[in-house]
Amino acid sequence: MLGLPATVANATSRVGVFAQSLSAVAGFRREGVHGLDVALRVLPTMLVAAWIGAKLATSVDDALFGRVFGGVMLVALPVILWNPKPRADSGRPPLAQPLQHAIYFAIGLYSGAIQAGVGIPLTLALVGAGRLDLVRASSVKVALTSATTAIALAQFVWAGKVVWAQGLILAVGMGLGGYFGSRLGARAGEKLLRPALTVCVILLAIRMLFGGSG
Repeated sequence: MLGLPATVANATSRVGVFAQSLSAVAGFRREGVHGLDVALRVLPTMLVAAWIGAKLATSVDDALFGRVFGGVMLVALPVILWNPKPRADSGRPPLAQPLQHAIYFAIGLYSGAIQAGVGIPLTLALVGAGRLDLVRASSVKVALTSATTAIALAQFVWAGKVVWAQGLILAVGMGLGGYFGSRLGARAGEKLLRPALTVCVILLAIRMLFGGSG
């Protein structure tokens, strides 16, 4: 909404997302929570998918990308509002590896292309398919997001889509939020944040769908 073309805004936001994810990894490790072994098992699949997604995003026209992004936001809004808190079922085995990798490939593709809200399906996949508890799933999620964002950001930088002034400002705020949010749980403000997020998603979707690319 600050006037950047849709593809440039999408690319620039990854600077902040990368800082947020790395600081969240540090926050979880500070609390003694990590899942590097799980992350490494699915990382190659997600990295390939994220690169393909970012490559596709850089080749799409700004106006078309804006409309696609707006549509995705409206589709994702019910999931954001639902805000599920699944529980791992220790009595059930993880899904078969090929099926897990297919799920993670789809999430990685979305992460590379659009990113917004990817933490929700990724957490659900880690809990539902991998049978992790929610805390460990969250720590694995931010580790995977750090890696997929790094590869997507590299592609966006190569394509000349990143505006560093805005990106670095985002990085400071999102980095601090990622670190302290991962440590404190960030649950106290949920009743305030969810309505605010809803309004922002709706306004952004309308802007992208009907307002052009800026």
